[in-house]
Amino acid sequence: MASAIEERLADLGLEIPEVAAAVAAYVPALRDGDYVYTAGQLPFVDGALPETGKVGAAEGLVSPERAEELAQLCALNALAAVRGVIGSLDRIVQVVKVTAFVASDPSFTGQPAVANGASVFLGKVFGDLGIHVRSAVGVAVLPLDAPVEIEFVFKVAD
Repeated sequence: MASAIEERLADLGLEIPEVAAAVAAYVPALRDGDYVYTAGQLPFVDGALPETGKVGAAEGLVSPERAEELAQLCALNALAAVRGVIGSLDRIVQVVKVTAFVASDPSFTGQPAVANGASVFLGKVFGDLGIHVRSAVGVAVLPLDAPVEIEFVFKVAD
């Protein structure tokens, strides 16, 4: 039987993907007491990045709007990683923290809008339980030339 969270995702036309394989020596998510921490989640779709490169407004860069969509994919991949640790996403009682890293063109300052792709998505999925603290940071480059990478912290109950 699907969890209430997975039913909400289905209503949004989405489903939890397979857990993205780690690209180095780490695990996708780890539980410590009442919290689950994810590794940095890339916007993988079926094991591949749909876009690579820097985010910015100039020709040849990943558009800020597309980067926002990629941030949502990061959040969806995070939910897969968390489900792999706790079983049911209905055990999440709070989205605590979101840390977004955006591979940015030097002139790009819209990292908060890109991170909104994950934040707004989590609000749609979890309602008030999706309200969280957040950082949005511009960086020079990310693993595999991904435009966006996001870490998450979730509070869970048994």
